[in-house]
Amino acid sequence: MKRIFAIGLAAAALAAVVSLVAQTPVPEIAFDSNADLLKLQPATGFLGEVAGVATNSKGNIFVYTRTGHPYATIGDSRTFYHAGSRLFEFSSNGNFVKELGQDLYGFNAAQGLRVDPQDNVWAVDIGSNQIIKFDTNGAVQLVLGRKPETIGVRPAAARGAAPVEAGPAPAVPAAPGAGRGGRGGAPAPAAAAPAAAPQAPALAGRGGTGGRGAGAGTAGSAFSRPTDVAWDRAGNIFIADGIGTNNRIAKFDKDGKFLKSWGQTGAENGQFNGVRSIALDAQGNIYVADAGNNRIQIFDGEGTFKSQITNIGSPQTLCISRGATQYIYSAHSGDPDGMVDAAIYKIGLDGKVLGKFGSAGKLPKQFGLVNSIDCRNDNELLIGEMINWRVQKVTLRAR
Repeated sequence: MKRIFAIGLAAAALAAVVSLVAQTPVPEIAFDSNADLLKLQPATGFLGEVAGVATNSKGNIFVYTRTGHPYATIGDSRTFYHAGSRLFEFSSNGNFVKELGQDLYGFNAAQGLRVDPQDNVWAVDIGSNQIIKFDTNGAVQLVLGRKPETIGVRPAAARGAAPVEAGPAPAVPAAPGAGRGGRGGAPAPAAAAPAAAPQAPALAGRGGTGGRGAGAGTAGSAFSRPTDVAWDRAGNIFIADGIGTNNRIAKFDKDGKFLKSWGQTGAENGQFNGVRSIALDAQGNIYVADAGNNRIQIFDGEGTFKSQITNIGSPQTLCISRGATQYIYSAHSGDPDGMVDAAIYKIGLDGKVLGKFGSAGKLPKQFGLVNSIDCRNDNELLIGEMINWRVQKVTLRAR
């Protein structure tokens, strides 16, 4: 009886400790901000929704931004979906350098941007379902995925007649923020609004199967609204795919050959509900922002589940710093428009939340739907915002 009573006391004490830890407020990190870093020129016009920001080894800043609505033009037998996003390069002090990929076929609706260890620039486009690699000179070196062959549009109505609706097109599940400029919501073309683009059929753990008219490609290599890209030390490529029908991570070798994929829709370990972002640590572990399940899942390089991190809101984008001690920076937007309870969390690789900074809003030091973080330097971050159309440079203060 005494033993049972002692065990009961120990369990109660442990529960109290767990409860105390859960209720411990996350410390606020003091920081400074420069919301006017980038100096726009007539050639750039304006940024629009900043989907991706990243720096190279020289400190130059690359920004992939939604600068207008993609639009449709009708050819002989197909309707083509194009324009809407641009990729700019700035110097480390924010001066405009040049534009990359001007009028590129795959630039429709910007979703993400990364720079690899060799300073190649990778643009992730949710409209064309493609990931495009540029070398240091701005030349296209690799394209993953394939743009849909055609899209459905509303037929033109006779003058004075009610609009004639097109037949139903394959539906793509809406992501948080879709239709309102949020993360993953590809803006609708202005001139002729298309229905959702046809997608390849989804296979659990495999992704799209390819096939003509549905995003052709080798089995497993067709994407459904991809969101992010990362690499391991061997150069293998990992794609977050993403917020369409696939909910998986796809792995390719350094030459773009499809190797494998894992994941499907769900809430169990190894399942996802909106893969928003992906990042790798120095050991090759893969961190996946599983936004719909309010967690970051961690896998090894072959897709074996290791652990998860919770209590950091709904992670919209991830960045892992490159110093001797690595940290995870994860943006929480609070709601689809990023205007409630927004914050950026600093997390150790062990999952311990070290602090957070920022709040929702439009002023400097506030954030409006953070869609991208560059954390090449542990204490100097670049924050790309969709709602506020800007890049903020954040400097964390030492405690």
